Amino acid sequence: MIILHIISGLTNGGAESVLYRLCMHDKAYTHIVISLMDEGKYGSLLREAGIEVHCLNMASGRVTLQGLVKLFRLLRSLKPDAVQTWMYHADLIGGVMARLAGIRNINWGIHHTILDPKQSKGTTILAAKLCAKLSGFVPKKIVFCAQKSLEVHRTLGYASNKLVVANNGYDLSLFFINSSLGDKVREEFNLDVNIPLLGLVGRFDPLKDHHNLVSALSLIKQKGVSFKCLLIGAELNRQNSTLHDWLVENGLNEEVLLLDQRSDIPAIMNALDIHVLSSFSEAFPNVLCEAMACGTPCVTTDVGDTALIVGKTGWVVPPKNPQALADTIITALDEKQNNPEKWADRKAQVRKRVEANFSIEIMIANYHAIWSGYSKEKGSL
Repeated sequence: MIILHIISGLTNGGAESVLYRLCMHDKAYTHIVISLMDEGKYGSLLREAGIEVHCLNMASGRVTLQGLVKLFRLLRSLKPDAVQTWMYHADLIGGVMARLAGIRNINWGIHHTILDPKQSKGTTILAAKLCAKLSGFVPKKIVFCAQKSLEVHRTLGYASNKLVVANNGYDLSLFFINSSLGDKVREEFNLDVNIPLLGLVGRFDPLKDHHNLVSALSLIKQKGVSFKCLLIGAELNRQNSTLHDWLVENGLNEEVLLLDQRSDIPAIMNALDIHVLSSFSEAFPNVLCEAMACGTPCVTTDVGDTALIVGKTGWVVPPKNPQALADTIITALDEKQNNPEKWADRKAQVRKRVEANFSIEIMIANYHAIWSGYSKEKGSL
């Protein structure tokens, strides 16, 4: 089968990384990728792997006649067996254009959970609402990475008979338990092997709620608990005046290390004792599974499918509650220090949970079932 993916862009984001992994690891089907914008981070990587990539070069939030014409011509010439779109704008534009091109096996992909007018762009909310109105006609299936996202969109009016979940999957040959990788990260930053090391991997974004984490870390320090915390992701650097001010106000300049973007995330995850997710909105955060695949237990806020991901292997707290977050991190650190056998078992269980539920192979099988459920001859799912 030829699968044509249409995505809003190929920057360094969660949905983009899932698309990349799917194309790279699925050897049974042929994959072609169309970006409504430019090639971002993943375009060149996909091309290097021999995957055909087309860019429409439309600006963010803007649709051009030239871009639509190019997309229509590509859809007609490539003749895919299935179209998989990714995120609202691509669902809307790619879905409608694929329909106009005569394609019926169209599957939308949604990677949002909550649409907050204070945090989401107006164009994104508009696209999501238009998709809800067209959901009964355009797509054959609407694919969600998280069960919570599916439930939210059902209430928003998305066609309930088309909603399916395909959880994100991970390359467990890349993310695995390797203490030597973690040791190198600690050596790089001259961190004592015995100092508790917390961390959060995720760009500086209001939805990630780094302020919640900083507030919790301040409370932990006030309790007299020694620790270091690594923050990794776009804009997590000393040039971020907002974040810098938070750290100064809470007296955390010595405890928190801002590492900006890194390419050695498996090593980072192996270095951490606990990965902390402080978000107040997520769908299916990749970083939890990536940490768990490296044997790193997680403390997370209860957003999206985080509770489903960690199960009984981690800790789940309410969002926007620094005190609960701080208390739970202290509980986790206490277990590590005072109950090493239980901690070792927990580390083994977090890895096993990812292996059993969130491998790349499971994700590919789920998408295959969605795409191949359509028969050209019958013209329906």
